[in-house]
Amino acid sequence: MSFISFPTSKDIYIEIDGVKVAVAQSYKSKTSRESRYVEAFGSAEPVGTVGGRVKYLIELTRVMLCGSGSDVNFHDASDFNLVVMYPNHKIIYSGCQWASIDESVSLSDLLYETVSIVATSRMEVAL
Repeated sequence: MSFISFPTSKDIYIEIDGVKVAVAQSYKSKTSRESRYVEAFGSAEPVGTVGGRVKYLIELTRVMLCGSGSDVNFHDASDFNLVVMYPNHKIIYSGCQWASIDESVSLSDLLYETVSIVATSRMEVAL
């Protein structure tokens, strides 16, 4: 019997300049492509399709700054990485910029309820 392992908050993190600055409880990723049809003059149907630019939109929930990230102003952050660790591989979204941030402040910690980010590339690395 094999067990399936899902990422946890210690496995989903944001790094800036190689330093882990925040962890997230969960993430949701949407990849889209600007594809289009290739049409021929006089043809009633397209003769093919062409793949276009790929976009990555990631929504993180319950993001908390950690350790060295406590002095980082996340609103000023740009060109950072999002890393999602799995048992046999990891996914790295790089060239990230935040698109929206929803904050929630308690007495002790700053917690971002949801952070939406866009990334320029996605890479899977075997471990």
